[in-house]
Amino acid sequence: MGLATVIIFLLGIANFALNRAVFESGHPMFARLPQTSRTLGRRAALVSEFAVLFFALLLSVEGWPVFAWAYGAYTVCNGVAAWLILGRRL
Repeated sequence: MGLATVIIFLLGIANFALNRAVFESGHPMFARLPQTSRTLGRRAALVSEFAVLFFALLLSVEGWPVFAWAYGAYTVCNGVAAWLILGRRL
């Protein structure tokens, strides 16, 4: 396990934390949705987040450390989106 794998794993933890913070923020965008849609949306977001993390880790372990940079860019995009939602700028 290389440094790229460790970096991707730590960024994955940050992405899951951002995801949870956004869904638990009580943002009006989520309040308008029916409960079923909120539950399914949360599950779909977690499954897709896991899939992206899994494949980034898999490719990193298989000798593609450049995916640490790609996953870092993905994390920055998630962070900006979470900042916009949590800061009520969106």
